Amino acid sequence: MLDSYFPVLLFIFVGLGVGIGPLIIGKILSPHNPNEHKNSPYECGFEAFEDARMKFDVRYYLVAILFILFDLEITFLFPWAVVFNKLGLYGFTVMMIFLGILVVGFIYEWKKGALDWE
Repeated sequence: MLDSYFPVLLFIFVGLGVGIGPLIIGKILSPHNPNEHKNSPYECGFEAFEDARMKFDVRYYLVAILFILFDLEITFLFPWAVVFNKLGLYGFTVMMIFLGILVVGFIYEWKKGALDWE
């Protein structure tokens, strides 16, 4: 029975070794010279001037999500470009419809002001 679970156990132990091993090696080999400045909240020398749990503007997250959305279209464009000659007119038409939908979405977000930063 152990023979059938050996690959799974090996995978778990290798994963734990890769995850925990560098932490242990770093703890053992790294220099440990604490002082007052290193133990202060910021090594740059500035005291904290605001609460670390302050609220972020929602537009930051909106721009990040929009970037991911419009950046993911590249994952569809590369394979399409590789087999472009084999797809013919149908493949070209489908990709133009896809890009058209993305352009309409981009124009919508632009008109709504989601990309404006004040």
